[in-house]
Amino acid sequence: MSFKTQKRLAASLLHVGKGRVWLDPDDAEAISGAVTRSDVRGLINSGAVQPKPVKGVSKYRARKLRIQRAKGRRSGQGKRSGTKGARYPKKRRWISTIRPVRRKLRELKDAGEINNIQYRKLYLMAKGGAFKNTAYVEAFVKNYKG
Repeated sequence: MSFKTQKRLAASLLHVGKGRVWLDPDDAEAISGAVTRSDVRGLINSGAVQPKPVKGVSKYRARKLRIQRAKGRRSGQGKRSGTKGARYPKKRRWISTIRPVRRKLRELKDAGEINNIQYRKLYLMAKGGAFKNTAYVEAFVKNYKG
């Protein structure tokens, strides 16, 4: 027994696709007798014809991957597109180095550990890339006489 017409009418009335129309197998006789839209509407009201629930896309796998990435996994060579310089540009690296160094020099000057002349000389050294980080600045100032 084919319910092709009934499915098409029900899909139209329920505003869903034909695949989402559920026909009650117990009411097969009543469904086969329904040939007009009003007949099918009656079956919908009685519950013999219903729309199936919407299938969602599970977020389980996506959440699992996000947790792994938060741990630092899944970032190996095969996942990288773009050069090292494209992923973390030289300029950005320089900025993240020089700002703390300059901040440290200002703190040392304000604390009176170095004077203005020393500050200026160290500032220019920092600009030239003499200090890798603030620890290097402190170590240098400790031994600095100039």
